[in-house]
Amino acid sequence: MALKALALNCTLKADTGEDSSTDVMIGVLGQAFGKKGVTVSETVRVAALDIKPGVTSDEGDGDAWPALREKILAHDILIFGGPIWMGQISSVAKRVLERMDAFLSETDDEGRMPSYGKVAVAAIVGNEDGAHFSSAQLFQALNDVGWTIPAVAACYWVGEAMGSTDFKDLKKTPQKVTKTAKMVASNAAHLAGLLQSTPYPG
Repeated sequence: MALKALALNCTLKADTGEDSSTDVMIGVLGQAFGKKGVTVSETVRVAALDIKPGVTSDEGDGDAWPALREKILAHDILIFGGPIWMGQISSVAKRVLERMDAFLSETDDEGRMPSYGKVAVAAIVGNEDGAHFSSAQLFQALNDVGWTIPAVAACYWVGEAMGSTDFKDLKKTPQKVTKTAKMVASNAAHLAGLLQSTPYPG
């Protein structure tokens, strides 16, 4: 079966019409995934949704998480994108991770969480140090709630410390970023295909 990926943009910018460097990085990965036959069906601007605080799969009236949760789990690969703020992943990204905590108690008869058999990769951007720390935060949390992390699972760009140039302002995507995106997409697609055909036994 064809593989599908969903991208989450965890920028702090709620206006979907406002340019986001995270969108640009997700686009780089999207192109690389496309060459591997993986369709990136959509990029969700999480800050534009009313994702309530909490650690359950439904926090009541107006909570946009249940619909987003369903959309996430309908895909084989999750591209978890976000900016670095204060040297770590954004508060919006942390909100998503907190809501996924519910997976721990939503296991099937074999003890498998809803995310079992699904692959997650990271798309990180920022103008300060923290890309490795941010991806470490993401991967530890995602693995705790059942996601599988492939080899070379993060594609990132970090500009000059205290600089003013954003990833979206670059005239050309750095060759190293493009090369890394290709590896991320290749490994993630390969792993997702294996898990689709041979699920975890639990």
